[in-house]
Amino acid sequence: MNTLWKLTKEAARYKGLYVIAILSTFGLTVVNLSAPKVLSSMTGIVEKGMNEEGLNSVIRLALLLLGLYLLRVLFRFLSNYLAHRAAWYLVGDLRSRLFFKLESLDLGFFHDKQTGDLMSRVVNDTRDFELLYAHMIPDLITNFVTFAGVLIILLSINWKLALITCCPIPLILISGVIFAKKVRPYFKESQRVMGDLNAQLQDSLSGLHEIQAFGQEPYEGERVRTKSFEQVKAMLRALKASAIFHPCVELLSSAGTVLVVFFGGYLAYRNQLSIADIVAFVLYLSLFYAPVSGLANLLENLQQSLAGAERVTLILDTPSAIKNADDAEPLENVKGAIQFENVSFHYENNIPVLNNISFSCEPGMMVALVGPTGVGKTTTAQLISRFYDVTEGRILIDGHDIRKVTLESLRHNISPVLQDTFLFNGTIAENIGYARPEATLAEIQEAAKAANIHEDILQMPDGYDTQVGERGLRLSGGQKQRVAIARAILRKSPIIILDEATASVDVQTERQIQSAIAKLTGKRTIIAIAHRLSTIMNADLILVIHEGRIIEQGNHAQLMEQKGFYYKLQQTE
Repeated sequence: MNTLWKLTKEAARYKGLYVIAILSTFGLTVVNLSAPKVLSSMTGIVEKGMNEEGLNSVIRLALLLLGLYLLRVLFRFLSNYLAHRAAWYLVGDLRSRLFFKLESLDLGFFHDKQTGDLMSRVVNDTRDFELLYAHMIPDLITNFVTFAGVLIILLSINWKLALITCCPIPLILISGVIFAKKVRPYFKESQRVMGDLNAQLQDSLSGLHEIQAFGQEPYEGERVRTKSFEQVKAMLRALKASAIFHPCVELLSSAGTVLVVFFGGYLAYRNQLSIADIVAFVLYLSLFYAPVSGLANLLENLQQSLAGAERVTLILDTPSAIKNADDAEPLENVKGAIQFENVSFHYENNIPVLNNISFSCEPGMMVALVGPTGVGKTTTAQLISRFYDVTEGRILIDGHDIRKVTLESLRHNISPVLQDTFLFNGTIAENIGYARPEATLAEIQEAAKAANIHEDILQMPDGYDTQVGERGLRLSGGQKQRVAIARAILRKSPIIILDEATASVDVQTERQIQSAIAKLTGKRTIIAIAHRLSTIMNADLILVIHEGRIIEQGNHAQLMEQKGFYYKLQQTE
């Protein structure tokens, strides 16, 4: 019920469309209830014997019946289309809201999540809301009103026969409750496995180059096939339960019809029921049991919709560990001073990553973080942008605790260049301009020149309009890195974070990247993470991190004189 209430609040914004659709549904129900009565009246006239007056009455009733059928067309159109319109707009809103929510969550949320499963929740699970609001709710209203209306009419015709008609209903309701409890876990499992299948597909397609290179096509194909048939089997388990439930409902409904025919015939034999009333009873009988029989479909659709709704609301209700404090203020006029005060950090497993880190960085300085893999260098950089919050201590920018400033203003003043450079599927100009969508082409070109990528771009077939492909597939590693540097330069942020900016590039490209970095030195505060120590030899301050602690610090000359850990790293490079 909690899930249903949340969904109802989401749909309330389209209440205008739903009101018209519901009124049309009521109108459709009234028409459906009126038509058998008209046919029954025509039967009564014919039974009494036809004359001119009777013929005129039949003609009038026939025209009335035609009018009812025309109204039924109108009401059905309004009911179906407006309900679908509202439902699909709701689906679109929920997909957008779900993506916005995912954007707002901290990186820790994604550590144990698969991209394909999240995509399945955004695309597939939200689609089930359409089933709930465009089909189930209108059908539920129609069925309830039809059932109540027909029951009143049947009671007015013959209350004894009407009560006999109701005998199978308790059994149908009990079987419906049992079915709902049985089938819902199957639908939940089906949608969970669908998420796993999407995750497997996304993973395999992203690694297609490696799959082909190592000849693992049969292995990966079998993994996708296995996931696919896991989803098929889960869905078939649900459909098997439905295949048992539906015929049971039909059998119980048919038993009610048999009872009506038997006792109706008996009452007619006793002259307690007229032919016209019997005809009316039989005509209304199909309308009476149709909502009850439709309960099977409604319950099946409800369980499927709720299974998807639970997966969606689970994300919507997830609180973000990183959010603005109540008294957060914008970070303005940033110079670029950074200070770590006794900073410690660990992830959810409570294993320490950083332990009592302290250092200061003046505006325009270049600070380098060096050390073996996995000692917390990247984590240190991510803490500055508040992708994670420190466990102990605090980080200051221009004297402001970053937990006391707004996230938007904090990240606006920091531009990252990551080792695993991500480029969007678009043009080079679009990717550089992503940092500042309002930037002119001239400004984009200036940033490209500063990053030493301008000449490379001019040699490409379409220049700045060259398509980079998915994740920048059409560019070399060095070109992607320099495009990322240009993007960071264009933003004009006072702080730039370079995370392995020269990793996996050749010597010539490394020199070009070093030249681009040198142009920024003194103008921006730079936090550089590097394995190649040649990249950071000119840094103002080098922090040597080992096992989560700063074990040495100083400039290149000072650290070489100490002949400590940094000296050994230089000797082994």
